[in-house]
Amino acid sequence: MTFIIRSPRLKRLGSSCLLIAGLLLCGPDAGSQNRASSPAQSTTGAAPAISVSTELVVLPVRVTDSKGNVLLGLSRENFQVYEDGRLQNITMFQQRDAPVSVGLVVDHSRSMASKLPEVADAVSSFARSSNPHDEMFVVDFNDDVTVELMGGKAFTNDPQELALAVSSVRARGQTALYDAVAEGLLHLQLGRSDKKALIVVSDGGDNASREKFSQILALAQQSQVLIYSIGLIGDDGEVAPGVLRRLSKVTGGIAYFPDRTNSVTSISGQIARDLREQYTLGFAPEKTNQAHAFRKIEVKVAAPGRGKILVQTRSGYYPAEEKPAPAQATKGSQ
Repeated sequence: MTFIIRSPRLKRLGSSCLLIAGLLLCGPDAGSQNRASSPAQSTTGAAPAISVSTELVVLPVRVTDSKGNVLLGLSRENFQVYEDGRLQNITMFQQRDAPVSVGLVVDHSRSMASKLPEVADAVSSFARSSNPHDEMFVVDFNDDVTVELMGGKAFTNDPQELALAVSSVRARGQTALYDAVAEGLLHLQLGRSDKKALIVVSDGGDNASREKFSQILALAQQSQVLIYSIGLIGDDGEVAPGVLRRLSKVTGGIAYFPDRTNSVTSISGQIARDLREQYTLGFAPEKTNQAHAFRKIEVKVAAPGRGKILVQTRSGYYPAEEKPAPAQATKGSQ
């Protein structure tokens, strides 16, 4: 059985619970490394807030040679991380296949009708190619945005459940892409993994969202979520690649545009491999008086004998507000 969340009915409680039409669903707290709260989505046009503690900034990092081959076997000593030009102390380093919390955001507007069977197959293929401990969910969108709960669960790793969540919704109406991305970012806060990703499948157009692209872009940069995009030419012959490319670039992901030489299914498999072959770095940022200023990230890799090295990660992030601790009462104070 599939439960569907429609955005106007969605209320999020704290950082780890959803209240859906009277049904309370709770996931594990994200932990001190990556805490977040999930207020309800705005109905006035302001972007939904994501508050991410910056006790640890987590960076998925992809390292390749000049031919695009992934370079594995590097150690912490091969990496340097800079925030606003200042070298940071890497306190977290993983090169193993770490589990990922993944949201699959799928366009169900009228122009995508002929593409949905292939997309459902690709979603199933992605799940089969992923880490068995990954957790996933599906966001379907057209005029409305729905988060599907497979079997009443906020996440699943069952390929058939995920494919059914995509194929059971009929293509109709217009495209609320920005609202769907916002909903996916919010739902990901229930995920257990430090590493989180969205995979957006759409033609990139938007003609029905309440949110603006600038708001969604800022939301993505604050969330520490990796965004991959698969841009499809809709049945109306249109595709808007700029939005998908920019969302992916600023978060450290990749935007793909299938052609005759590759399919949605092959690209989904490539994304699954990419997520499994990344390095994961973390550092504790310095506290400053400019809590909401964008902080630029640069990762450098030194690996002699490996030739030219290409490094891909997010361009930076917006930290959460850093509030001072309450003053301690002293003897004689009122």
